[in-house]
Amino acid sequence: MKLSGNTILITGGGSGIGLSFAERFMNAGNRVIVCGRRENALQQAKEKLPGLITRVSDLDLESDRIALFDWVTGSFPEVNVLVNNAGTQQRFNVLKTDAKNDWDYYRKEITTNLDAPVHLSMLFAPYFATKETAAILNVTSGLAFTPFAIAPIYSATKAALHSFTMSLRHQLSDTSVEVIEVAPPAVNTDLGGAGLHVQGEPLDEFSDGIFSQLAEGKQEIGYGTSAARLRMSRDEIDAYTEKMYQATKSLLE
Repeated sequence: MKLSGNTILITGGGSGIGLSFAERFMNAGNRVIVCGRRENALQQAKEKLPGLITRVSDLDLESDRIALFDWVTGSFPEVNVLVNNAGTQQRFNVLKTDAKNDWDYYRKEITTNLDAPVHLSMLFAPYFATKETAAILNVTSGLAFTPFAIAPIYSATKAALHSFTMSLRHQLSDTSVEVIEVAPPAVNTDLGGAGLHVQGEPLDEFSDGIFSQLAEGKQEIGYGTSAARLRMSRDEIDAYTEKMYQATKSLLE
């Protein structure tokens, strides 16, 4: 992927991995636009990174996704990179849920993690295919490969996004659009709530590691504990998933 001279849209860019990527892209000489739900987080991001362009968008809404596409391509027609980063994680015991009355709560995880990046990719792909160089970068997870049983919807949506990304890469292989997947391990951010990932990889070290692999031209990128999981055999996946579940199932009691 060309790392400078781009105009880049990053979803979920007001904090965490999205903001960390935005900082590195800006430092490399790119124009960066970030969107998110929380206006206060976006304002804080702008204060940290003067020159950052922000827009409040609720990507759970189809209308907001279309409005975002129309605004970005109208205001910044040179846009040529989409980073689908926005995501949310819920941990729950299926035996203790009220799926009859609370489905909207659980459905939002599917909408944020899968509907939004798939829809945005489909909106931007034809536009990007007219560019000399372009890229769609989907942030999945190591859990796309080895599911985290106490976060079942998150793991499933990331696995689905991984599959979609593979198909998208094949469909766009005869165009100028690179399709890249970043599959993070646990990273020290507020994903799923403050304090849940404090034992994860340090954010700055993770981001630096990802950018070094982007510079190498890799299209499927892991880091730390997720790197080996991208190529595990089925038996290894089963064993790893069981080990993780036994180590964490007490969190659902």
